Amino acid sequence: MKNFFLRLLTGTVYVALVVSSILLNQYTFSGFFAAIVFLCLWEFYSLINTHKKVRINYWYNGFGGLLLFISVYLCVSGIYSYVILFPYLLYIVTVWVSELHEKQEDPVSHVSYIFAGQCYIALPLSLLNLLAFPDDTSKSYYSLFLLSLFVFIWISDTGAYLTGMFFGRHRLFPRISPKKTWEGLFGGLFFTVASSFIFAYFAPEIALYHWIIISILVVLFGALGDLIESLIKRTLDIKDSGHALPGHGGFLDRFDSLFLATYAMIFYVKLFII
Repeated sequence: MKNFFLRLLTGTVYVALVVSSILLNQYTFSGFFAAIVFLCLWEFYSLINTHKKVRINYWYNGFGGLLLFISVYLCVSGIYSYVILFPYLLYIVTVWVSELHEKQEDPVSHVSYIFAGQCYIALPLSLLNLLAFPDDTSKSYYSLFLLSLFVFIWISDTGAYLTGMFFGRHRLFPRISPKKTWEGLFGGLFFTVASSFIFAYFAPEIALYHWIIISILVVLFGALGDLIESLIKRTLDIKDSGHALPGHGGFLDRFDSLFLATYAMIFYVKLFII
């Protein structure tokens, strides 16, 4: 019971911070998620250093991912042109050049771990800016797509947990995540699709079928993202990615579903809605 209330308190604060940062304005959104990029990269590189016996500078590479997020934000919001991406390209060059001076046992693996963090974490979180500023012409901040992405993920997770707990019989990927079931996946899908009708009601400018398709994409790709993080943790032989969020594990444990779901939602919104 103590752990339940701890999870509840942490979850409430987490949801409040995410929702308020999205709904207030573009500056609270960019500030909050810039911090999340750095914290997730810090956690990822710390895990790699500990379990793979390498020496990744998580300060430098964490700020590298932060630079990507800020650069994409400045581009898509219309504050600056795409030339602002050049500093991040310079960062990529310095990562390779630094290997000429460092005495790593396996420099190729070392660089691969660095770029794995950039591609797995920094890139999808930076691309959230494309959902925040979906219209390339107006460059105006639009919070609804961002909010729906997180709400769909949360409802899917909750629905999958409850359905799996009461009706789960058939394991989804027992080798990677033995507690996840097909019943849980479809239960989460059902509740998430049902919630899409609420978004269609409050945002009638976007057709209902768009919201239904987006909710399905978020559930499926969010589940894949969750499984990928489970695969990483199993490879590193750890239970949680960290202990920063009491009762919930680390930052990667909370944002893992977001990484692939972001790609899916951006593709759909850009191709079929905006």
